[in-house]
Amino acid sequence: MRASTIEVLLATVVCSTVSYRLLPSPTVQQSEVLLATTTSTRDAGLLDTLLPVFERRTGYRVKVIAVGSGQALLMGRRGDADVVLAHAPEAERPLADSGFVLNRRLVMHNDFLFVGPVEDPAELRGLSDAVAAMRRLSERNGPFISRGDQSGTHLKEQALWRRAGLAPPGRGTWYVESGQGMAATLQMADQKRAYTLTDRATYLAWRDKLELVPMVEGDSLLFNVYHVMEVNPRNAPRVNTAGGRALADFFVSAEAQALIGAFGRPRSGQSLFVPDAGKPDRW
Repeated sequence: MRASTIEVLLATVVCSTVSYRLLPSPTVQQSEVLLATTTSTRDAGLLDTLLPVFERRTGYRVKVIAVGSGQALLMGRRGDADVVLAHAPEAERPLADSGFVLNRRLVMHNDFLFVGPVEDPAELRGLSDAVAAMRRLSERNGPFISRGDQSGTHLKEQALWRRAGLAPPGRGTWYVESGQGMAATLQMADQKRAYTLTDRATYLAWRDKLELVPMVEGDSLLFNVYHVMEVNPRNAPRVNTAGGRALADFFVSAEAQALIGAFGRPRSGQSLFVPDAGKPDRW
């Protein structure tokens, strides 16, 4: 399938409308479900909680392909996955509108925050304005590690640069692209005594292994929302339609939503994700 403008765009619980049912044992050929998902769901450990429950209930085996949201969505567009779990709404909507993915549904949210070294050379600590933080980083050449991978986190960072009236910086002495997942980027920022933008779940899951501390948080622009989408078999005949639908239904089921709401609370003292299935979706 040739490149298109869509590929550029890719660069408590209410579940009354959702039915999640146990399925008959799948055939050998259809027993594997390919999940393309953002690295944050893997790095935070959420999938390790959810997927074994799904596999026991259904007999399916889930193969996780954890990449940036942009790559996960591109896999969905090409039919290289059965279901996509992503956190890049602006890249998801064109794909859904064009029919490459179906039944885009809200699953959960958390937020992004800026973290950095205790010495805070760019003096970001205490700011609650994400756009002001971007301007200060630029003015003071505050060392910054970007995901640089068209992930949901990277797309959010780019959007913040634009809101600040600034072009995303080119690679330089103070701005470095990791090209890696969130956990690896956090470790790189820690080693280089630099700032980075992270989702809260991955940061909290790794906090005890890092010296990075929260700098900028609480801005509504830092809201981080996750959707699940089934890949349209019309565009990719190899898609395991039944398996993809079963996994998508599971993510928004009452059982999974309860697990999402409880995830991380014993260790972190707070939920790492807020369950949202069935709530109004303005994203």
